[in-house]
Parts: sequence; structure tokens; C-alpha cells
Amino acid sequence: MRAIQVDRYGGPEVLVRREIPVPSAKAGEALVRVTHAGINFMDIHTRQGKYATSRTYPMRLPVTLGMEGAGVVETVAEGVEEVRPRDRVAWCIVRGTFADYAAVPSWRLVKVPDAIPLEMAAAVVFHGSTAHYLAEDVARLAPGMTCLVLAASGGIGQLLVQLAKQRGARVIAVTSTPAKAAVAKARGADEAILYDGGRFAEQVRWATAGEGVHVVFDPVGRETLRESFAATRKRGLVVNFGAVSGPLRDLDPIELGEAGSLFLTRPRLADHMADAPSIRRRADSLFRGLRDGTLRVEIAARYRFERVAEGLATLEERRVVGKPILEVAPA
Repeated sequence: MRAIQVDRYGGPEVLVRREIPVPSAKAGEALVRVTHAGINFMDIHTRQGKYATSRTYPMRLPVTLGMEGAGVVETVAEGVEEVRPRDRVAWCIVRGTFADYAAVPSWRLVKVPDAIPLEMAAAVVFHGSTAHYLAEDVARLAPGMTCLVLAASGGIGQLLVQLAKQRGARVIAVTSTPAKAAVAKARGADEAILYDGGRFAEQVRWATAGEGVHVVFDPVGRETLRESFAATRKRGLVVNFGAVSGPLRDLDPIELGEAGSLFLTRPRLADHMADAPSIRRRADSLFRGLRDGTLRVEIAARYRFERVAEGLATLEERRVVGKPILEVAPA
């Protein structure tokens, strides 16, 4: 079968397309024919070696890229009761979706309702589950709260805006261009501001009568984290759920005290998707929103298998509005 792999860390040049054997489903796994895979910053970070020593997302080379996907179950191994052959399924945080087939632990699979296309399931399962746990479990958004969403036109950002509004929060979006600001507003943001030379805290303070926001959702990292502190009200929460611009390695905890006795957390999706009930609860909520129209997911671009490098480059350069999808073998 076809697979996109890396056997050394580095830039786009380390991507290798090769033919490898179809994996065998072990006990508790299902073999899935992949139709669509989401293109994710985790794929870029895997290629760069950022997970080389991770305990949350352990890996070893060579590795097949792809952390999220959708497809059709081909076979199931011993002990699998959740799915059966020909079921339409989706999953995330299992490596190996940039390939024709993937062996997936069955407890991580969710069945995709007939009304939802597989490409849409592939687009929503990772980013939607991330936005869901951030809004519901970490920030516990509620009426009367104001949150700040950085990179609000991206795949997770658009979903965060919508889920925050559903929970009654006021949403201030931060984007890099007027066009991206318009996207955030279209998803329900109450206000959208632009980075001003990389800065935004002063504008946020002005928009909140000097108080700052209750919660900041920051996936950018080094370039923005201290601005996020400055935009947060006293005893507020800064949620750093990504490091697109790189890690901040010189942070002294006293800065949180000086900024107003802030709380800072760096959560990971895997810890909030650690059992089947959590996975299915989030998926059910997302699929319900897609069906009834209360949740919109924008597929930014579709890339054929041979164009995966182009899809990753577009994401790495931050030129994506929405969610890019790899069309592996659409039915």
C-alpha cells in the first residue's frame, strides 16, 4: 500500500512516499481503508522531531504520518465489539493515516452517521474534539465570561469561536488579516482584532474596559504568550494548546504573578480522549452540531495523495483558513 513516511527528522525534504505492507490488525484493533485524512500541525511537528522524546505521543522512526482520518472498516481482530466490517468510522491521535490502510484500536473509533460525508468526519474529529475539551473541560466557558481566541480563522479557532458562543461566552478573535477577521466574525465572534506588529493586548484591554478577558486560547506559543498574559484579567486563565511559532523556554513563573496571579495550562488532547466514553461523547456532540447546522466546519483545501507535501507546506506557512484534507482514496 502507499504511505507517506519519515525515517529522519528535518524539513519537507525528509518526506518519503513508499510502498509498505498493509498492516495486520492485532487483538482489539480494526483494519480501516482510509478515504480521507486530516492535515495537522502534529504532522509537521512529527517530521521535525518534536515528539522524539514525548511520553504523551511516543514514536519511533520510521513512522507513517497522519494523526486523524476517516474510512471504512475492512476487517476486525479478536476482541473487537465496537465496530464491524463496512462500518464508516473516524478517529484521531493514532499515527498512520497518510496511507491506504490503518490499524486502529477499536475503542478509539467512532461510527460516522450516514448523513455526514467521510471527508467532513475527517475534518472535524481532531480539531472538533480539541475545541470541545478546551471550551468545556479546561475553560468551562459559561454566560458572563469573555474569551480571546488567537488564530481564530484556523480549523480549531473557528470551532472554538462557535462552541464558546454556544456556551454563552463573549468572544474576541485575533487574526492576522482583515479577510481572516471576517471569517471569525462569520463564525460568531463578537469582535475581531488584528495583530499590531505582533501585539494585541492593548486592543483587548480597550475592548474589555481595561479588565482583560477571563480566558485566552493561544495555539501560537513563543510569539504571543506574553501578550496573552497581558490580555488576561486578574486570576484569569491562559490556555496554551500549541506552539506553532516554537516553545517559550525562558518563562519564569513569577511572570504569572506579575501579570495578575494568572493560571497557565498546557493541555494535550490525548489526556482528554483517554477512554471510549470521552471520545464518543465529544464525537456525538460534534456530529449532532453538523447535522442540525449549529456547527460549521470549513474544509480549506483538498489535496490528492501525491500532493501531501504541498498541503503540509501551506499549513506550515500559516496560509490556511479552515481545515486542509488529504484525499487518500475517496469512495
